[in-house]
Amino acid sequence: MATDGWLAETRISYDTVAASYADQVRDALDDKPYLRNALTLFADLVRATGGGPVADVGCGPGHITAYLRDLGVDAFGVDLSPGMIEVARREHPGLRFAVGSMTELPLADASVAGLLAFWSVIHIPDELIPAVFTHFRRALRPGGPLLVGFHVGEGSRLKTEGYGGHPMKVHVHRRRPDQVAERLREAGFTVEATLTLSPYAEVPGGVVFARR
Repeated sequence: MATDGWLAETRISYDTVAASYADQVRDALDDKPYLRNALTLFADLVRATGGGPVADVGCGPGHITAYLRDLGVDAFGVDLSPGMIEVARREHPGLRFAVGSMTELPLADASVAGLLAFWSVIHIPDELIPAVFTHFRRALRPGGPLLVGFHVGEGSRLKTEGYGGHPMKVHVHRRRPDQVAERLREAGFTVEATLTLSPYAEVPGGVVFARR
């Protein structure tokens, strides 16, 4: 699959579902205590290194960005989809959001104190994960924490409908926590912790904490 092709399909898909997606995830953390605590720990780690701007990469409609700001973190969002950024700016007018792709991350070297990729690397093909993680490390300050959330499993599937029944065309990639941790180590990160959520669910969740 050509890089431009899957990126364009992903962008168009999320532009199409932006409003419906925002409606579905607005209160998504309410019944997820482990994710809330993971975000709280991430915010604590950012503060422990001196604080500073934190990038929510693949921020969607900005609900996680806003949650981090409520935790006292100077978070801003970046997303591939202009439609998602429009919704994020409308729903969270006091926060900063910008259009950008994690494959060409529009952040200066060592410019952020922390970086979050919360279920946003799930659309990145395996062969591009090393480059994306290298961008993450480049953008982080030395010692800065990284939190990556993803679908746990094997293989990929094509998602053709979602979020209110709208048509989509996005590939969803599932990965094992040890695979993600190894790719992070290869990119120069120190992996500090992994967490598997709902391990017996059809699609478990995975969280990896790492540090530049």
